[in-house]
Amino acid sequence: METSKLALSVSAKYGLNANTLKVIAIITMFFDHFSAVFFPHDTIWGVLLRIPGRLSAPIMCYMIAEGYHHTSNLKRYILRLMVFAVISHIPYNLCFNYSFLQATSVIWGLAMGLIALAIVKKEEWNVLLRLIGLGLCCLLSVNANWNYIAVLWIVVFGVFYKRIRWQMIGFSIIGIFLLIIPSVTNLGPVEYSSPAWNWYQLGIFLAIPFLILYNGMRGKKSKFMRWFFYVFYPLHLLLIYVLRLCADSLIG
Repeated sequence: METSKLALSVSAKYGLNANTLKVIAIITMFFDHFSAVFFPHDTIWGVLLRIPGRLSAPIMCYMIAEGYHHTSNLKRYILRLMVFAVISHIPYNLCFNYSFLQATSVIWGLAMGLIALAIVKKEEWNVLLRLIGLGLCCLLSVNANWNYIAVLWIVVFGVFYKRIRWQMIGFSIIGIFLLIIPSVTNLGPVEYSSPAWNWYQLGIFLAIPFLILYNGMRGKKSKFMRWFFYVFYPLHLLLIYVLRLCADSLIG
C-alpha cells in the first residue's frame, strides 16, 4: 500500500497533467501547420520539420477520450467541439488553400470520435448497432484532417481507459495499418501521392512517452485555460493564412 502511494506521489509530481499535454499538442500543431504551409513537402527539410508535429493529433485524441470519462455533461462537450469545428472550417480551408467542401479541420474528427466513443460505450445497444454507429462516425470524418484515424484512436483510448499498455498497442496498430503503410506505399488518399517523402508519419510514435507520463490529473483549473485550447485553433490558422498572404505579396 505504501509503495502504491509513493508511486502515485511520484507520478503526480513528475508526470504530465492534462494542461501540460494540451500545451505540447498546440505548440507542435502550430509548428506542424507552419511547416506544412511554408516548407515544400518534397524536400528533406519539409520532411524533418513535420516530424515534431506528429505528436499533436495523438495527444488531442487521448485528451478527448480522457474528457469523455471526466466530463459532467457529455452532450455539452460534444456540442462545444462541433461549434468550434464549424468555426474552424473556413480558417482551415483558407490556411491550406482547400475549397469549401474539400476538407475540414481535425476538430470535426475529434467531435466524431467523441460521439463514436459514446456510442461504443452504450452497453444497452447491441454490438451490431454500435458497430454501425462507429462506422457512420468514421464515414462522416473522411474529409477531416486525420479523418477516421482520429475517430478510431479516440475509441481505442476510451475503451481501454486506464490500461496504458492496451491503449498504446491499439494506437500503434491503427497508426501502422491506416496511416504509415498507406502513406509510404502510395495506397492512401491524394495527399500521400509522394510516398518517398511520407516517412515523417513515423513521428506519431514520439507521442507514446508523453502519453505514458500522463499522471491523470487536470492541472490548474481556470476558464482561460479551458477556452484557450478551443480559441487558439482557428486563430492560429488565420495567423498562418495572413502570414502566407504577406509572404506571397513580397515574393510577387
